[in-house]
Amino acid sequence: MRKLARVLGAPIDVVDWNEALTRLSSWASARTSSYVCICNVHSVVTAAREPAFGKAVAEADMATPDGAPVAWMMRKLGHTKQARINGPDLMWRYCALAAQRGESIFLYGGAPETLDILQHRLLVSFPGLRIAGAVSPPFRTLSAEEDEAVVAQINASAAGTVWVSLGCPKQELWMAAHRGRVQAVMVGVGAAFDYHAGTIARAPQWMQDNGLEWLHRLCSEPRRLWRRYLVTNSLFVLGAARQLLARR
Repeated sequence: MRKLARVLGAPIDVVDWNEALTRLSSWASARTSSYVCICNVHSVVTAAREPAFGKAVAEADMATPDGAPVAWMMRKLGHTKQARINGPDLMWRYCALAAQRGESIFLYGGAPETLDILQHRLLVSFPGLRIAGAVSPPFRTLSAEEDEAVVAQINASAAGTVWVSLGCPKQELWMAAHRGRVQAVMVGVGAAFDYHAGTIARAPQWMQDNGLEWLHRLCSEPRRLWRRYLVTNSLFVLGAARQLLARR
C-alpha cells in the first residue's frame, strides 16, 4: 500500500532508500511496464500549473522527493524521517545492485558523446553491469515509425530498467505515454547522465545537503536557468507557506 504526501498538490511517495530500491528491483525482475518520477521544486510547481504534466506525475507508479525543499516540505507535513531520494544517486545505487545480479539496464536520452562517456564510467565502476542498449534520440518529435523502433529495441534488450534523461517535463510525458508499451520500469533522472559522465559538474555535497543544488546549477547555466528558478522557486515558497498555514 503506497503512502503519499501531497506537496503543492503533487502526490509524492513517503519512502526511504531501501524501499525505493526494492520497488524498482521488484518491477525490473518482473519487467513490469511502469514509471518513476523524481520530483524537485520545478516538478511540483509545474504539476500544479500544467494539467498534462500534473497527470503524468499523479499517475506515476512512484514519485520520489528529488529536491531537498520537497523532502523538507514532506517532513513539515509530518513525515519526519523523509530523505531526499534524488535521481543521480538512485541511478548510481541501482546500477550497483543490477551489477551484482547481472541485470540489464537501458539508457535513453542524453547527447551521443555523453552516452559514450557514461557507459564507459558505469562499466568501470560496476564491472558486472550489463548495458543492453543506449539511445540518444533527436531533439525533434519522433515519427510513429521511429518511436515503434525504439520501443522494439528496448523490449528486445530484455532490460529491467530504462533510465530516461530527457529533462523535465519531456521525460515524464514520454514515460507516461510509453507505459504499457515499454516492458520495463522507466525512471526519469534528468541531468543524471551528464553528472555521471562528468559533462556537467554536480554541486558539492554540502550544497546538496542544504537544498542549494539549484543555486549551483543556476551559477553554471545562468542564461538558461535564471527565469525557471526565479519563477518556480518563488511559487514553491508561496505555495508551501499557504499549504502549511492551511494545515494549521
